[in-house]
Amino acid sequence: MKNLFKSFGYAFRGIGYALVHERNMRIHFVCMAYMYTFLAVYDFFDVSRTQFALLFLANALVVAAELINTAVERTVDLVTDTYRENAKIAKDTAAGAVLCCAVFAVATGIAVLGQRAAFTAMFHYYREKPWMLLIFVLSIAAATVFIFKGFGKHSRPGKDEKSL
Repeated sequence: MKNLFKSFGYAFRGIGYALVHERNMRIHFVCMAYMYTFLAVYDFFDVSRTQFALLFLANALVVAAELINTAVERTVDLVTDTYRENAKIAKDTAAGAVLCCAVFAVATGIAVLGQRAAFTAMFHYYREKPWMLLIFVLSIAAATVFIFKGFGKHSRPGKDEKSL
């Protein structure tokens, strides 16, 4: 059991590393946080359990692909610090996998959440409660700072050299 708990700890540490060091991971998590907050707190969208499952699956694919992309990038940086075509291809194709998953997630989100009535209700809600719109806009500003600044100063191993 001790080894099992350790393996979960290592996995969470890997996710934490990606959140601290990878801007794109922070983008994914911020988008998911907004989506799930709107779905949990407000009653704008009509989403079935199956549709929730599709959203969870799409989000899990994006996060998993981003973690794999980070692993590929770090491994390539560990192996070589000079330009190599195969290293470039490995990094580019891993990034392409993330892009494919992200496009799938956005398409899934549009298919599930593209509900005209929900957006009409949201518009009326914010028109009637402009202070909530202000809070939303301020949260977007804070999220943008988080995405681009992260958790403060941090360096990524291998980023002192020119990227491949």
